[in-house]
Amino acid sequence: MSTGPAKGILDTIGRTPLVELDGLMRGSGFRVFAKVERFNPGGSIKDRSGLNMLLGKIRSGELIPGLSVVVESSSGNLAIGMAQICRYFGLQFICVVDAKTTTQNLAILRAYGATIEMVSVPEPDGEYLPARIRRVKELLAANPYAYSPNQYANPLNPAAHEETMREVVDALDGEVDYLFSPASTCGTMTGAGAYIRKHGLSTKLVAVDAVGSVLFGDASAKRLIPGHGASIVPPLLDRSLPDEVVHVSDLECVVGCRRLVATEAILAGGSSGAAVSALARIKDRIEPGANCVLVFPDGGDRYLDTIYSDEWVHRNFGEVSHLWEAPDTTGTTDTAGAVRC
Repeated sequence: MSTGPAKGILDTIGRTPLVELDGLMRGSGFRVFAKVERFNPGGSIKDRSGLNMLLGKIRSGELIPGLSVVVESSSGNLAIGMAQICRYFGLQFICVVDAKTTTQNLAILRAYGATIEMVSVPEPDGEYLPARIRRVKELLAANPYAYSPNQYANPLNPAAHEETMREVVDALDGEVDYLFSPASTCGTMTGAGAYIRKHGLSTKLVAVDAVGSVLFGDASAKRLIPGHGASIVPPLLDRSLPDEVVHVSDLECVVGCRRLVATEAILAGGSSGAAVSALARIKDRIEPGANCVLVFPDGGDRYLDTIYSDEWVHRNFGEVSHLWEAPDTTGTTDTAGAVRC
């Protein structure tokens, strides 16, 4: 790794820290590590995907500053990563978002100079993603200089995360027994799984999905917390890759995030809390001495009005603060669907 100065802000994408979590599962007999992706310059793991999907076309001249228009569907982390990348290279960026997009994320996108296309009418099941994708297609048809990276189908998305997995493996000298990967577009999970297979590793890949997500065969249902799970099955999904799938409820995400703050002083996003709760769910089956790695896709600063808002939590789940107030390392279940972790 170079010790010299970074050559521009995008040179800081990747090489994020792997942090051992001593307090989260104290007394469990196995070690827990977090791949903390909030340290990418755009604040999330999606910076890796965004750069990998655009850089080749920029270098080849297919994307021309001042002329080309990048169009993508995203209401969160990829949108912000793409906005920063496009601003850096002088590309126009149109981001198709929906009514669930937070005011904070919209403000960040505007600060980077992105054009925002708002989809306000959901599908009959209440999901916006299919409508967002249709709007992307309309914008592409209307502009001959428009290009969509299409994170849901672009193989360069998971290819970026083979490097993520390599960083994890190198940091632990190859001793990675479990990797817990939140799944949405399935880029991270697919890339990590490809690396595991390619190098013949014995790592067990655990996909962390949401209750109400269709990725692994569940019926679509309303979800409050973004970042993992999906209302459509992306072409990138290979259901043969994970060794196990753990479905995590919205409340379990909240409990996982709050427990992470209480035990490790880490303010993480919803999908990170899901990974914490997934580990708690299967901890009794993890052998002593194992190395468990949790992918933390983003930080908690974009969830201050939801996961970290006592008023929001109380409104959606009732009085549940007892689930994280008292230290507990047993990972036992207190109420239906809520895991102490």
